[in-house]
Amino acid sequence: MSHVGVPRGTARKRRSLALLTTGVLTLPVLAGCSSDGGAAAGPAPQDVAVAARDQVAEGSTVNWAIDAVPTTLNAFQADADGSTTRITGALLPTLFPLDAQGRPQLNPDYLESAKVVEREPRQVVLYRINQQAVWSDGREIGAPDFVAQWRALSGRDSAFWTARNAGYDRIEKIERGADDLEVRVTFAKPYADWRSLFSPLYPKEVTGSPDAFNDGARTTLRATAGPFRLRGVDKGAGEVTLVRDPRWWGAPAKLDSLVFRAVAPKDRTEALAAHKVDVADVDAATVRRIAQATRDRGAGGQPPAHGPGSGTDPAAALRSWAEAHGSNAEEAAAAQAAREKSRAATEAYAAEQDGLRGYVVRKSLEPAYTQLALNGESGPLADDRVRRAVARALNRQELVDTVLKPLGLPARPLGSHLALAGQPAYQDSSDALGGQDTEKAQALLADAGWTPEGAVSRTDGTKAGSEAGKKSAKDTEKAEKAEKAEKKGTEPAAGKAGSTDDGKSGDGTGRREPSADEGLYIVGEDDKPGGGDPAGSFTHVLAPAPAAAFHSSALLRQAGYLSDSGISEDALAGLTAHDRRPGGAAGAYAPVGTAAPARVAGPGRGPLGKDGKPLTLRFVLPSGPGSEPLRSVGDKISAMLESVGIRTEITKVPDESYFQDHIASGDYDLALYSWPATAYPATDDRPIFAKPVPATDGSLLVEQNYTRVGTDHIDQLFDEAVSELDEGTARKLVKQADARIWAAAGSIPLYQRPQLVAASKKLLNVGAFGFGAPRYQDIGFQKPQSAGAPAGQKK
Repeated sequence: MSHVGVPRGTARKRRSLALLTTGVLTLPVLAGCSSDGGAAAGPAPQDVAVAARDQVAEGSTVNWAIDAVPTTLNAFQADADGSTTRITGALLPTLFPLDAQGRPQLNPDYLESAKVVEREPRQVVLYRINQQAVWSDGREIGAPDFVAQWRALSGRDSAFWTARNAGYDRIEKIERGADDLEVRVTFAKPYADWRSLFSPLYPKEVTGSPDAFNDGARTTLRATAGPFRLRGVDKGAGEVTLVRDPRWWGAPAKLDSLVFRAVAPKDRTEALAAHKVDVADVDAATVRRIAQATRDRGAGGQPPAHGPGSGTDPAAALRSWAEAHGSNAEEAAAAQAAREKSRAATEAYAAEQDGLRGYVVRKSLEPAYTQLALNGESGPLADDRVRRAVARALNRQELVDTVLKPLGLPARPLGSHLALAGQPAYQDSSDALGGQDTEKAQALLADAGWTPEGAVSRTDGTKAGSEAGKKSAKDTEKAEKAEKAEKKGTEPAAGKAGSTDDGKSGDGTGRREPSADEGLYIVGEDDKPGGGDPAGSFTHVLAPAPAAAFHSSALLRQAGYLSDSGISEDALAGLTAHDRRPGGAAGAYAPVGTAAPARVAGPGRGPLGKDGKPLTLRFVLPSGPGSEPLRSVGDKISAMLESVGIRTEITKVPDESYFQDHIASGDYDLALYSWPATAYPATDDRPIFAKPVPATDGSLLVEQNYTRVGTDHIDQLFDEAVSELDEGTARKLVKQADARIWAAAGSIPLYQRPQLVAASKKLLNVGAFGFGAPRYQDIGFQKPQSAGAPAGQKK
């Protein structure tokens, strides 16, 4: 097993991988260009309660659910997570936030302009800062902040505990421009993704020294520059509280305060029902509860038609009442306690449903995608033909439909590893691998040496090939000699009562009557290689072969007529194919010496193998309550692989250990996990698909490439793209890299993750933002519409 090797300061940190919560061919066309429809596919629209600022009430507090209080507020440290990103987005400058299409856009609150002003001999970017932009302590935002952040993140000083330095390591110098509002950045090497730098931008008080950077920004920030400032972090209460910043020069925040409250995903339905939070990311189960609550409105005080007790019919209710009022005091007491418990559960559920009626669900697609990862470091998946066969066995559309269709979201398989639909770099390059094709998958496996015959373990200790042939010839010779001896000795032996096999007289105890089955054997019941059915799925029928087939067919026809399942057609087709194999039907009588039927490859016909070892892959999945959709997809993938002869062993592990103990360490063959999308694939995605290299200690440096599959050509395309300042040419290089990644078949993108957000019906400018970022200053509650209603009511 290899070790994950991410040297400190060498990899740009991606958002948490654990958003869990996870090609084929002889390379005919590696450009992988698909039809225009694939490139032109648009993103799922945002679902936000958009409203003008004059419709938003002044004041109040919004409680926003997060998974946990972040361990650090420094977004450039290794333990920063999604909560860090969410909170710092309201406190610190983001110079180029993403729009709804995932494209970086200049933020006028912080910049008047930013552009490349020189390309030769060095790339120079000139930033002009908004002249009103100041930190919360009153100091102007300027070149000293840019310089301090560059020095901390450049990787040149190991005293700074950084998790990313990509881009910063290409900077040669930073200096003041024509005045204090200009910052001039000169690059030693061209850098196409320069817009990714200095976001978030920290004050020099945080980045100016290792101590301040490493420890000073974990639970507090000395200065901020956003519509809100940090009031405090209370880990005991699980809260991070922000308040309106009076020094903010932009449109003032509508809210008095914004509280990020730690609520575990499994507890969010209860928290919403109790109005402890106003907005929360939720799962499909909570979405259903909210939909049911809305639908049940106006039920006239009747209990919900779902939830505890909803399945009790009148007869069961009457029986329960009778038991509770029966003459047996002990049984009556138990029945009364059960009825009371059921009544309390029903009332609690109804109260929760009442609380959930105040929320609406906003739905879009999250800027992240789920993939099937194939660990190519060792085992069967080290062979690219096996990886490509796995990919060709998958019906990706069926997998996408499983997750997205029930939610009413666009259900399209993802065609790129490096961009999502609607982004400029998006192009469906899956043709470089190919779509579902069972025959091609089986052909690839056969070419790699995995066959039905290969799954048979030889009990005689021989290997396939010449040695087995020689031994078989010897066995045949022995059988012929035995047959001759039998013919010579049959008559005399028959005439001697009590004679033993060695010709000596005995007491007759070894004598036996000839069996009615003597000289016959049941096809498929011997231990000879190639005999029987590998799946062991056919019952032996004690009848001559033609009669066995006839009776089996008749029974299956009867079963088909008696059911609506359509079994007769499928079963007869399977039976017919089975009985036409050499040797006849399994279970049929045949003379001794008749060869057992050979195994025939086909869907569902049993495992494939090589040298007696079956083709089995270890499929690791998370076991937590929020991972049901992932496990459902995993079950479908397992069934699809089974159809081409690949067996899977599904291992379910705790969510908290899923990534670190299994994905990052390489302890899996197949796994499902997610990557966040990015507007800067040449920078952010290179470590994910970089070719692993051996370390001096014998381990493998994989950066973030947890599939351990990569090529020099992919690395070269990334390197060219990140240095290409012409945006059109850089995108072409990224698309070429994606086609190569498809062809390598280490990662199979499946679908863009659903984004489900429950929000108070009165809350405006909040919802499922997709790629976009919230404008925190515009969030608030709707102004009262009726005359005399209190404005800006406190929550």
